[in-house]
Amino acid sequence: MSAVWRASRGAVKRRRLQTFVIGLVVLCSTTTVLLALGLLAAASGPFDTVYAEQRGAHTVATFDTTKVSPEELARTARQPGVEAAAGPFGQAVVDIPERWLWTAGGSLTVVGRADPAGPVDRVELLEGHWATAPGEIVVNWSVGGSPDPELLGTKLENPGGPTLTVVGFAASMSKSASAWVSPEQMAALHPSSAQMLYRFTESSTEAQLAAGLAGATAGLPEKSLTGAQSYLALKQAFSALVDSYLPFMTLFGVLGLLVSVLIVGNVVSGAVVSGYRHIGVLKALGFTPNQVVAVYLTMLSVPAVAGCLLGTLLGNVLAGPILNVAFTGIEVGRASVGDIDPWVSVACLLGMPALVLLAALVPALRAHRLPAAQAISAGSAPRTGRGLRVQRILGATRLPRPVSLGLGQPFARPGRTLLTMSAIVLGVTTVTLSTGLTSTMLAFGNVGREDGGARIQVAAGEPGDARTTPRLSDRQIDERLRSLPGAAGVRARALAQANMTGQNQPVFADFYRGDDFSYTHTIVKGRAPAAAGEIVAGPSFLTQRGLKVGDRVDLELSGRRISATVVGQLIEGNARALEATWQTLAHLAPNTRATEYTVRLAPGADARAYAEAVEALDPGLRASVADSENTGTTTVVTFSTVFTVLLTLVASLGVFNTVLLNTRERRRDLGMLKSIGMTPRQVVVMTVTSVAALGAAGGLLGIPLGVVAHRLVVDNVGVVSFPAPMKDVWHAPQLAAMLLAGVAIAVLGALVPARSAARTTIASVLHTE
Repeated sequence: MSAVWRASRGAVKRRRLQTFVIGLVVLCSTTTVLLALGLLAAASGPFDTVYAEQRGAHTVATFDTTKVSPEELARTARQPGVEAAAGPFGQAVVDIPERWLWTAGGSLTVVGRADPAGPVDRVELLEGHWATAPGEIVVNWSVGGSPDPELLGTKLENPGGPTLTVVGFAASMSKSASAWVSPEQMAALHPSSAQMLYRFTESSTEAQLAAGLAGATAGLPEKSLTGAQSYLALKQAFSALVDSYLPFMTLFGVLGLLVSVLIVGNVVSGAVVSGYRHIGVLKALGFTPNQVVAVYLTMLSVPAVAGCLLGTLLGNVLAGPILNVAFTGIEVGRASVGDIDPWVSVACLLGMPALVLLAALVPALRAHRLPAAQAISAGSAPRTGRGLRVQRILGATRLPRPVSLGLGQPFARPGRTLLTMSAIVLGVTTVTLSTGLTSTMLAFGNVGREDGGARIQVAAGEPGDARTTPRLSDRQIDERLRSLPGAAGVRARALAQANMTGQNQPVFADFYRGDDFSYTHTIVKGRAPAAAGEIVAGPSFLTQRGLKVGDRVDLELSGRRISATVVGQLIEGNARALEATWQTLAHLAPNTRATEYTVRLAPGADARAYAEAVEALDPGLRASVADSENTGTTTVVTFSTVFTVLLTLVASLGVFNTVLLNTRERRRDLGMLKSIGMTPRQVVVMTVTSVAALGAAGGLLGIPLGVVAHRLVVDNVGVVSFPAPMKDVWHAPQLAAMLLAGVAIAVLGALVPARSAARTTIASVLHTE
């Protein structure tokens, strides 16, 4: 083995360029694969871990206490299929004023519970103590970060009921309530519903959860079950944003793997072919066929392991910022996302070198079968007769001689040509996919700004900004904003927390009035809301609640209820937020005033001057120019650009390796051609032409693959529902540019070895002839 190691080390030193190519290919591929696997693991790992620790409820069920008794509910815990249960707990809805604990005003779902422990949904106490005495309440903290202890003692005035004092902050992964009080205090709130928390023996799918709940509630009075919340919906909410990044990250990772296999196989095959004489010498010196194979596999393992190590380190460095972006805005319990799981790094460290060795095994076995005498006597040129028929046909055409010779060269090494063209196809696929994603995301980021005018956000006394309540009334502010120079439209917004039938957690309801310029390009299904009781929401909100356009739900706010219809689906939206008309707000909370205004300026209007004029109207108003940058757009475009550059570079390195091997094998041919008058420029043209045709063919094959990949990605982004115009981004000029991308990849990889071949002197090539 020491002889094998010495021979392998010598081969690595002798083939520095090939070693570098393999190492770089493996580095890029390892980085992309590690990031894709890391996102996949992060999408479920933290949630599953913390949910299991807290014995989170698989289903949170709400029952009407006028139709079912506590004794009947208690018996459901003993039904077949129920692993554990807690309850029944009294449940009531309490109204909260605007900006109480920095939350939107509206309603709060309160549950009566004696302690935070129990067989299901073990609530984590973050600050203070549990509510055990009358007048005490513990609030579910979901704002993010740690609660401020100074907030303890905050009063909640409950009109028509007792005043409650905040004595603690807690977190429930089950999202079973917005707040908790003692059972004795709950009795004073006169609850009309009860809550049961279930864990089922079979709970991995929605169908199993539905079957478990049906079994648990069998025998209860009809319509006593008023709502049920699945933990799978919470899990989906936790990973909704990262799931939107996962399709294209996974696709780029797969492309990286395929390119790695193709190019490594090509490089190793070329190393074996160009090393025939070296193989023969090794066998003549006494190396067995197995030892020769070991030499070449070891030679490949060194750069593969080095590239894998560096790629794993780079992937882990990039993982932190990428995961932070992907999980921005998560509000599910105390689950947190840190670095990539160790198993992902271990899988890459073991899997990528194994993949390289597998790709190298087939060409390395050729060295195993080659007799020593044949290897030593064989030249480095291709075997006589390969591609001669094609070469004669091309020679009979009117093409310039360097072009016809270049077009015939790929047929001399069909196996190597196929691998090279495959790498070009994948490179063009990547460029096409990236271009399509960029066009789609730029169009998405420009939604609502198609007129070119700036947007001004006007806040009327935002919490924590040390500003007083505006002196002007709601309607006066609206009129003054419209009267200022440059204003083309004004839209007022009020935010409240409302309860939805069958949901334990409140939903954020945005109520709008004024110009509907924001809906012009954001409704992908149905229409914009126009009357009382009409709502729209994003795909995440609708999917997690099993709703679609046309469904009806009940909204409750400030003790009033309205039956609402989903009339449209937005292109995107918060998973906990819906949008409704001002007429709906007038029915639920008629005295509510707008807290934010969006002003659309005419194209060319001075945004800064308008913002200054707004703040001069009233000291309680704060104006700012809305940021036009979309984080999701920036993230996707940045990722796809980085991966495209990496994979294009790798594909070009594959072409570089092919052209380098071809020119080395054809040194004698080049010397003879130059001796009969071929100029260095013609040598470059011939060499570049030999792969430019492969680039054109690769473009023709890669473009449809890239278009299909683009549609696959944009159709599987759960948090965004792209309309057809944003998907149909391909036009004749773009497709022509994609075709040139294949040629560009080929020429980029061929140019350096072509120029090197052109500089080779006749004497240095033919001095041994």
